[in-house]
Amino acid sequence: MSVKVTFLGTGTSQGVPLIACSCKVCSSNDPLDKRLRTSVRVEVGDTTIVIDSGPDFRQQMLRSETKKIDALIFTHEHKDHIAGMDDIRAFNYVHKLPVDVFASEQVQVALRREYQYIFADFKYPGIPEINLYTIANNHPFHVNDVKVTPIEVLHYKLPVLGFRIGDFTYITDANAISDAEKEKIKGSKVLVLNALRHEKHISHFTLSEAVDLVRELDVPEAYFTHISHQLGLHHEVDGELPDGMHLAYDGLCIDVK
Repeated sequence: MSVKVTFLGTGTSQGVPLIACSCKVCSSNDPLDKRLRTSVRVEVGDTTIVIDSGPDFRQQMLRSETKKIDALIFTHEHKDHIAGMDDIRAFNYVHKLPVDVFASEQVQVALRREYQYIFADFKYPGIPEINLYTIANNHPFHVNDVKVTPIEVLHYKLPVLGFRIGDFTYITDANAISDAEKEKIKGSKVLVLNALRHEKHISHFTLSEAVDLVRELDVPEAYFTHISHQLGLHHEVDGELPDGMHLAYDGLCIDVK
């Protein structure tokens, strides 16, 4: 299975540059230091999946020239991962079809609260149209004929889902993974993992913790995402990483074969 991955955003919850910040990263003119909120597009054959729709979703869809999505999958309910779901109505308008949305019951509670009008008995014309599917007990599910395997991680005390598609595994907003869930990752050719900054954080892996986990899992190639301005300039940090490990950046495309 060939999996094409496009990084739509690689920044933390506030993005980079941070509003009102004049640090060297936020002041950088390097486009690799400009990071929208974290999301990826995954393409397998004719099937297109987007993982998370944060506040920058509209901009990401336009910038990546995404013309259709077969499914929107959510990792968890934090605002920087769900705030852009309203903009799927553009796909409804163009394709005259609802968009399939996959989320755990925990995430669905937040979606129903944040987007009451989507689930109301009376639906105002032009609101997003979705088919909502439950990711139940972390069981694998399919988008068309593409198998998606959930991987449960912890974001401090909040359960978050990563996903494995073929030999590609995507995990964001994590600071702990159980041994049982690590087994689902092993054998991946490419792992995407969050690496917020150098200093210890209550709910995210640091860069060194992410590097250590990649080594433990023996994944040959890894890309780090959900990056804050505190991590440093892209070209400096990326140049110091071990072989096979990279800082992801907005717009990066990789093929996993």
